[in-house]
Amino acid sequence: MAMNARNASSTKGSDLNERVVAINRVSKVVKGGKRFKFSVLVVVGDGFGQVGVGMGKAREISEAVRKGIDHAKKGMVTLKKTGHTIPHPILGKFGAAEVLLKPAAPGTGVIAGAVVRAIMELGGVKDVLTKVIGRTSNPINVAYATFEGVKALRSPEEIHRLRGKERRPAAQDA
Repeated sequence: MAMNARNASSTKGSDLNERVVAINRVSKVVKGGKRFKFSVLVVVGDGFGQVGVGMGKAREISEAVRKGIDHAKKGMVTLKKTGHTIPHPILGKFGAAEVLLKPAAPGTGVIAGAVVRAIMELGGVKDVLTKVIGRTSNPINVAYATFEGVKALRSPEEIHRLRGKERRPAAQDA
């Protein structure tokens, strides 16, 4: 019985949701016909600030998804939040893709396309405004641009610490 309790607690800590964002089929013409391979873009997150993006490539979709999930879990980062939104506007860039992420008022919701929405929702952000403003709408590049923006976010406490200043309570500002 002790073994079951340990397994239950170890799986409980890794309660991650995954979402397949894009599937790309690639065909190669060979002597006997066509060979198909799949590349899959997967987003993994716990809904409380941990999020990761990964690609998996294989001959079968299920194997590609598994590889993508493993890749996303290895590269997970903590998404900095202020309440239910992000702390400041940021522009994430990857290749020709540029994604603008802006904080939003409570109750706004996630205003985003499918790829950016998956990253924000699985990261636990409930209110954010986004816009893909780059020269491409390739879902893979958009996902990695969003991920670069998420990695570049800084919390207010972190910014004060980096500047070497103490953060004063709002009541002392007056």
